Amino acid sequence: MKENILGFEVDTANAASCADEIMAALDRKDAVCRWLACLNPHSYALTINDSHFSAALRCADWLVADGVGVVLASCVLGGKIRERVTGSDIFSALNERMNKKSGFSVFFLGSTNDTLTRIQMKMATDYPNIRVAGTYSPPFQAAYSVAELDKMVAAINASHADVLWVGMTAPKQEKWIFDHRERLEVGFAAAVGAVFDFYTGNVKRSHPIFQKLGLEWLPRLVQQPRRLWRRMFVSAPVFVWAVLREKIERGRAD
Repeated sequence: MKENILGFEVDTANAASCADEIMAALDRKDAVCRWLACLNPHSYALTINDSHFSAALRCADWLVADGVGVVLASCVLGGKIRERVTGSDIFSALNERMNKKSGFSVFFLGSTNDTLTRIQMKMATDYPNIRVAGTYSPPFQAAYSVAELDKMVAAINASHADVLWVGMTAPKQEKWIFDHRERLEVGFAAAVGAVFDFYTGNVKRSHPIFQKLGLEWLPRLVQQPRRLWRRMFVSAPVFVWAVLREKIERGRAD
C-alpha cells in the first residue's frame, strides 16, 4: 500500500515486504524495468525547485520512507508508516532473498573503480549465490554526454543482469534511472546513494542505537559536516514547514 505525503505516493510496507514484492516482480519478468527510490526531507526539499527530480520520484514503482522525518510526517498526517526503509535495508533484504534462491545476477553503477572492486570481493563472500555481472564507474561530472550515457546503458544490457544498483548520489541517480528505465534490460533498478560506501566500509553507518532512535544523521553530520549541514539546517526545516502546512490544510478541509 501507499500513502500520500506532500504529493508523493510513499510505500507503507517495511523492507522485508518491499523485498518480497520486488522478488515477485523479478519472477514475473516484466517487460519494463521496475525501480525504487528513497524519499527523505532533503530529497523533498530538492524537488521544490527541480521538476525533473520530482517527476522521477513520482514515477518510481517503490518510493520508500528513507528518513525519520518521513515517518514522523506520516504520523502527523494520520498515515500508517511506522518505520524507516533505507537503501541499505533494501540492498540487504533483496540480496538475501536472491542469494537464497540463487541464479540471480547484479550490476553496480557508480562510485570509483576501487570501491566497485571491493564490492565484488565482499559480495562473493556475503552472497556467493549471486553473480556480479558487471560494474561501471562513470566520470565524476555534473552531466554526461549522449555517448557516455549510451555506453553505460550498453554495458548494463550486455551483462544480462537481473538487478541494477545505482549509487551516484541524489538527485543524479534517480534522474538517471527515470530517463533510461525504458532502455534498461534489467528487471529491477534501485537508486541507493551512499550504500556502496556503507557496504564496503568507506563510510561507517551510525550505531544501531542511533538508527533505531531515528538519529542516524547525527554522527554522520559530525563526520561529514560540509556535506550534510544543508540537509539538517536547510532542508529539514523546509520539510517540517510543508508537513505542518499540509496538516493545517487537511484540518480546514475536514
